[in-house]
Parts: sequence; C-alpha cells; structure tokens
Amino acid sequence: MLSLRQLRQFVAVAEAMSFRRAAERLNMAQPPLTAAIRQMEDDLGARLFERTNRITSLTAAGQVLHDEARRTLAQAERAVALTRRAAAGTLGSLRIGFVASAVRPLVPTLIAGFRETHPDVTLELTEAPTARQLAALLADHLDVGIVVLPLPAGAAPRIATRTLMKGHLVAALPGRHALAATKAAPLRLAALGPEPWVLFPASDGPGLHATILAACAASGFTPQVAQRAVQMDTILGLVAAGLGVALVPNLYREVGRAGVVFRPLAGPGTPVPYTLALAWRSADRSPALAAFLAATATASGRPRSRPRNHSGRGRPRS
Repeated sequence: MLSLRQLRQFVAVAEAMSFRRAAERLNMAQPPLTAAIRQMEDDLGARLFERTNRITSLTAAGQVLHDEARRTLAQAERAVALTRRAAAGTLGSLRIGFVASAVRPLVPTLIAGFRETHPDVTLELTEAPTARQLAALLADHLDVGIVVLPLPAGAAPRIATRTLMKGHLVAALPGRHALAATKAAPLRLAALGPEPWVLFPASDGPGLHATILAACAASGFTPQVAQRAVQMDTILGLVAAGLGVALVPNLYREVGRAGVVFRPLAGPGTPVPYTLALAWRSADRSPALAAFLAATATASGRPRSRPRNHSGRGRPRS
C-alpha cells in the first residue's frame, strides 16, 4: 500500500519531469527522492517513467498512477478540511425543537442568523411542547430546544438552559365577555375565578402549568378547566369561540387576535412570568451545538451569558 507521502513524491516528479526540480519543490535532497521512486516501482512491479539519463515521459502505468494519485491526494485534503470544519462547528447537522409560541418572536431570527454564518450545517426543526422536547433531548433525539421555563425538577442536572426572552402572561377573553369591556385597564386575576378556563395539559408544559396554578392559588381560586388544548393559537381559537378564558403570553396581545380581548393582570400572584429559553444536554460537546449557542447569544440580542441548569447553578459552556 502506497502512503500519501509516496504519492506526493511521485506526483511532484511526474509534474516536474525532473528529479532535481521535484526535490526542490518537496524541500528534500535528490538522492532519497530517486531512491523512493525506484522503491515504488519495485513495490508495484511496474516502471512509472520512461528515462535515459533523464525522465522523458510517464509510462502507461505511470499515467494511471498519476491520475489516481492526484484524485487520492485531493480527497485526502478534502477529508482534512471537512474534519476541521466539523470540529469548528461549521459543518454537520443540528436537531432543533421549539414551542409554537416561540415562532413569532424568536425562531425566524435565530435560525436565519445561524444559517447565514453556518450555511453548511443541516438544520432539522421540530415543533413540540416543552415536555416532549425535554424527553427528546434526554433520549438524544434533539440537540437543542426552545422551551418555556421553569423546567420540572426531574430535568436537573442533565439539562442546561439559557434565557432568551422574558415576558408575562395576560388574560385572553372572548370579545363579547363582560370583563372585556375595559381593554386597557388591568384585570384582577381573582376575577377569572368563576369563569370556565381553556388550559393546556400539565403533561405538555409542567413548569408553566404549575406557575399558572400557583398564581391562581395566590388569588384564592383553582381554575375550572372546561377545555384543554396544547397550542396557544388553538387556545386562543377556543377563547374566541366563547368556550372560556385563558392566560397567554403578552406577545399575543401585541399581535392581536380577532374575537379575543387581552387584558393585563393585577392582584396577588401577578405578574405571571413567561420565559423562553434554550435547553440542551449539559454534557453535549457537539461543535455544531457550541456554534449554535454562540451564534444565538448574539442573534437574540442579548449579551452572552453563562448557561445555567434549570435550578440556576452556573455551568461551563457545552
């Protein structure tokens, strides 16, 4: 088996048609180069050059080896370059999950910014609630997710997070509801106590679900859930149909929704926080993941900060 070093020596001689010029190009003495070519011919059992007192041409066998050697050396150089790019996080693939409520304020900016600087990293995007993303992360079916905090206690210490956006929840009311009359005025959360609620299942977003129940408890009631839906857009559709009231991120108030009136909340248990964050396996050392975390620290418009696990303890960047 010929080595890459031997192939480089042969190609240099074949292109220079001179042992002396090839030796100068390779920065080596001529006698060892001449001996190396003779050893190659012995190993292959074929003459590679036509020569008298100098090289005149390649033999048929030498021409075949020249063509193949150039291809082999080019492929070897490509392998080295691709390996270095993969190690730098500029090549590879990344599986990204996101909650539906992150699509409007975050996902386009984060993904577009990363694709601009890392066009050769293949992205696989999956929409899923927070709990399903956590399960996929722990099962190595996702590399990074955009989730809603807080995470359940069982996620520690294997999941690290970094906050992307902080907001709060507002009341979403059917447009003809009596409490919708004064749109701009804050609404005491306790006023929603007697109302039927539209709420997502605790199994899909345990952290936010617990936060909502705690806020309601602070206002002296437990929500009477009449309808359940997973996606915030679906919840708003059910509210617009008059099937109940809900708490949704304030970003929906900024955009608006036909048939729905949004009111800020006041009173005990408020404001009810809503926080979007990146989540990933804290032990993951993937270069593509590291590149995404670095790129999104800038694209999200926030200064870079050390990642945290969901309990709040600082962790070194993965």
